[in-house]
Amino acid sequence: MLACLAVLAAPSRALPSVAGAGAGVVGAVGVVYGVAAISGGLAPVSVGWLVPLAGLRLAADATSGLFMVVTGAVGVVVGIYTAGYAAHGHMGRTPLSVLPLFLACMLGVPLADSVTTFLFLWELMALSSLLLVLAEARRREVRDAGVWCAAMTHLGFVAVLVGLVVFAAAAGAEGFPELSASAASLSPATRSAVFLLTVAGFGSKAGLVPLHAWLPRAHPEAPGPVSALMSAAMVNLGIYGILRVDVTLLGPGPRWWGLALLAAGAVTAVYGVLQAAVATDLKRLLAYSTSENMGLICVALGTAMLLTASGIPAVAAVAMTAALVHLVGHAAFKSLGFLAAGAVAAATGLRDLDAFGGLAPRMPTTTAAFGIAALGASGLPLGCGFVGEWLLLQSLVHALPAGGTMVALVMPLTVGVVALTTGLGTAAMVKAFGVGFLARPRSAEAERASEVGRAMAVGMGLAALACGVLAVAPAVLAPALSRVLPELPAGAGTPQPRLGALLRLPGVGGSMSPALLALGVAAGVLLAFGATQWRARRRPAPRTAELWACGGGALTARMQYTATSFAEPLQRVFDGVLRPDVELAVTHYSQAPYLVAKVTYRSRLRDTVETSLYTPVIRAVAAAARIARRAHMGSIHAYLAYGAAGLIVALLVAR
Repeated sequence: MLACLAVLAAPSRALPSVAGAGAGVVGAVGVVYGVAAISGGLAPVSVGWLVPLAGLRLAADATSGLFMVVTGAVGVVVGIYTAGYAAHGHMGRTPLSVLPLFLACMLGVPLADSVTTFLFLWELMALSSLLLVLAEARRREVRDAGVWCAAMTHLGFVAVLVGLVVFAAAAGAEGFPELSASAASLSPATRSAVFLLTVAGFGSKAGLVPLHAWLPRAHPEAPGPVSALMSAAMVNLGIYGILRVDVTLLGPGPRWWGLALLAAGAVTAVYGVLQAAVATDLKRLLAYSTSENMGLICVALGTAMLLTASGIPAVAAVAMTAALVHLVGHAAFKSLGFLAAGAVAAATGLRDLDAFGGLAPRMPTTTAAFGIAALGASGLPLGCGFVGEWLLLQSLVHALPAGGTMVALVMPLTVGVVALTTGLGTAAMVKAFGVGFLARPRSAEAERASEVGRAMAVGMGLAALACGVLAVAPAVLAPALSRVLPELPAGAGTPQPRLGALLRLPGVGGSMSPALLALGVAAGVLLAFGATQWRARRRPAPRTAELWACGGGALTARMQYTATSFAEPLQRVFDGVLRPDVELAVTHYSQAPYLVAKVTYRSRLRDTVETSLYTPVIRAVAAAARIARRAHMGSIHAYLAYGAAGLIVALLVAR
């Protein structure tokens, strides 16, 4: 709150620095408190007067601390970046003043220790994020994104509200410790209802299909720092809600809980990466990549729940470790990706990959930052997303021998889903990096682009450093995970994976060393470079000659692959899922109708789930609203009759 007031009171010239410093300080405080919570150094706090009737109850365990550290670290990086981003006029006073509040609300959600406190902070977080999305409400696209964000956010909030109220009413208490103690005594129907409602509500915030529709609209339209916070921190809190309520308080549950969460994650991962692979808007591509990675995390959580219920605790601990490691890695590379995309948008005023190209020599720092982020999002070795996906595959493979029929059927299919997701994710990131940053500029804006300022470069550099550390030395997460895993059903009382220089998985045969992989790649690069230099010295002086272009003349930017043409083969393969809107118009000469004068081809891709599911619902709601409008006749007598009829119905229901 003090940071928000400082931003509001700051003069216009100092506004970017004050806002960036405020967000950075809030993030640093979150990191400090998160580390203290992981270490067990925070006592519960209760403030009875702050929230009416129920008060405010705050407490932190190691799980809360991990999410606070991740959120706070992203906040520090974004705060530094914002100071440079806002200095160029890309953010106004209102979004800059709301930014520290948004970050503080996100840090408060993991601290909630009661139903009322959790819902209060969750709604504050949602409202502040909506204000940030609407920062440029003058544009129609931003207003549409705000409407979708508000609608989906509050539908998710209603699902969480109903689920937690049912939980609290059945348990006779609203404190999280009391709910955990009473969960086992609830009826199976009540527990399952709470599980389904809360997973739907939290899944909406995490961007799970089909509740993801707000995410690819809101993330692209928000300012660059806000997109990074939403995609690298806020969506994580949807996963936190599932962990806190469904895994910790309600769990362990029956096997179908894990199977349902695994299926939702698998559908989300495949659908998200398909949309990312064909997207041409850089920030929209990254938004769908967020949905994909949240799906992979839910696959890991569902696998852990399924294996725990199936009596395979050692492998379940590996799956839970995979979920947590990938969550931290995703926060690092996705914050870096959105910050780099924000830098490109600030330098060019564009987000369309088809209009980019040639940015590498003009923006070398931003190019390197996006390359590191793309490597992490691809799930390949030396990327910070590799370790989490490798752990997930190990848990899926080693669950087969003793898991029973259901596990034997589900795990191979899930391995295929993860493999398909990784392959398509690599294609999407190759497209984004190759088409966007390499080759020649495809527009005047890309040709005039120049590198961003020092503050933005420092913010991206810190995020890139975090990506490098997590990719090569995931052992930095070992102290935190050693305290988080015993708090979760999948990790309680079982040997934990050892995240040292060599990753060892107790109870299974898998092991791997990211550091040795990095050393091997570095040695190979140095050897190849040395051999090239040695051969170059022994060769005669090179001769230069003009490149033969097959008689086509000089190469131009129009001859290059675009993002659309790069994704066209994938679009053909998955045509039944993507359902592109294709128009082909052939124009003939008026004097010679058999001769073609012009052929116009247009292909437009929309979100299939949105058009198939939400568009009919919106039409039905609009039709119902038109019918309801006829009842508003402006007659006081009619309104009194409506009230009397409603009262009679309420009395009959109460009777």
